[in-house]
Amino acid sequence: MRVVVLADTHAPRRWRSCPPRVSDELRGADMILHAGDVCVPAVLDELAEFAPVHAVSGNNDGPEVAAWGAPETLELDLDGLRVAMIHDSGDKVGRTRRMRRRFPSADLVVFGHSHIPLDETGDGVRIFNPGSPTDRRRQPHGTVGVLEIAGGELRSARIVPVT
Repeated sequence: MRVVVLADTHAPRRWRSCPPRVSDELRGADMILHAGDVCVPAVLDELAEFAPVHAVSGNNDGPEVAAWGAPETLELDLDGLRVAMIHDSGDKVGRTRRMRRRFPSADLVVFGHSHIPLDETGDGVRIFNPGSPTDRRRQPHGTVGVLEIAGGELRSARIVPVT
């Protein structure tokens, strides 16, 4: 299973339509995860043209994003891998411990908010932030994440530059 992970698209200010290099990554995706700060549900509709989408609401998302079907947190089984999603995982100090407590059965926690890509393991959980494809802040590139999942295992997790 190929899963493309996005966060912090901040439409329409930063995302007017799907950037070409993001589209390239979305083609062939089996699933798309969006870790919040979509800002307008039209982005989720646009992503759904590529593959099924699961999203959580971020601090910049209003009731229309929640009404689209983006709760504050979400737990999924992706080909046997237990994945949890939240927008804001809090301070970087103690993050893996905090995510393990918040999602005790998760193998992987996907989050956003900081716009800083991260792939880290600790306290019995792997945490993954894809960064932002459109608002890179202090990062050298806009980014998305690509997960390869098979047989209940995360076979690979990559941060992919898209700008």
